[in-house]
Amino acid sequence: MWNLRGVVLFLFTTICMSHGRLLPEQKIESRYLGAGRNIRVYLPPSYDAAPRRRYPVLYLHDGQNVFSTAGTNCCFGWGSWELDRTADRLIAEGRMREIIMVAVDNGRSRYAEYRGVVYPVGGSAARTRRDAGTNAADNSKFTAYARFLTKELKPKIDREYRTLKSAANTAVMGSSMGGIGSLALAWEYPRTFGAAASLSGSFQIERTNFLARVLRLYDGRRKPFRAYLDSGTIDFTGDDDGRRYTDAVAAERRRIGWKDGKTLQHHTEKELLSEVDMEKAGLRRDKWAEARRSQHNEFYWRLRVWQALEFLFPSER
Repeated sequence: MWNLRGVVLFLFTTICMSHGRLLPEQKIESRYLGAGRNIRVYLPPSYDAAPRRRYPVLYLHDGQNVFSTAGTNCCFGWGSWELDRTADRLIAEGRMREIIMVAVDNGRSRYAEYRGVVYPVGGSAARTRRDAGTNAADNSKFTAYARFLTKELKPKIDREYRTLKSAANTAVMGSSMGGIGSLALAWEYPRTFGAAASLSGSFQIERTNFLARVLRLYDGRRKPFRAYLDSGTIDFTGDDDGRRYTDAVAAERRRIGWKDGKTLQHHTEKELLSEVDMEKAGLRRDKWAEARRSQHNEFYWRLRVWQALEFLFPSER
């Protein structure tokens, strides 16, 4: 397992390799969202040269932030995830499979779309409809976003690109609110998403709804998807980047039947970078002091997302 400084060196070092291709941004109209939504597609290095080959697909939340085309100054100066470059490097190193990535921009209802199904305090999954819009737990925005992904976007991607369509070859990933949203989507739609990754997931929201009223009340069999979870140990609020809630979510998954190293990977990033390492990693100098106080940002997600990619799409070599 690499440490964080090793990752910085990995990103800093130039190696000879082929690159994937980022397609121009496009807008997808949605009857479920009642509006269009911008997406960006990454095609892997061999896509054009191997016309009979099909590929797994990773769907990404907050898509405007994840690829290198977003620039080094996006996300309040933290820079993008540079996920295309990280995937290129891992593929070249034989550390992950080649994949297609579909990055979906967030909309105005980001919080409600990503938070998952919310149950009233004292309520349970058995007594609340997934799309209930008549009580305090209005889940209509999450349901609309989920239907956009599963009934409109995924079928379009499967038609237009050479994908492996099964749930086992379809994953979803995000950070913060997008982290809890990814696990909530796989929980509700495991026949579509066979893997999910949460980086610094916001499991504290809605009075820890996902932990307290989804996972802890569940006594059935393990749902058929693999899960990656991580967190840091400090964030901009002075808290622990959701570590204690992420640890609790991982513990509940183990209780239900997820197995470490097989169907579950749980990582806590305890290391904070030095200013020398921050400079090597390309972080703007005016962000260095803040990066010593918080791991809840695109800079740290960029440095540890390789672990999620390797777990979701392990190399076939």
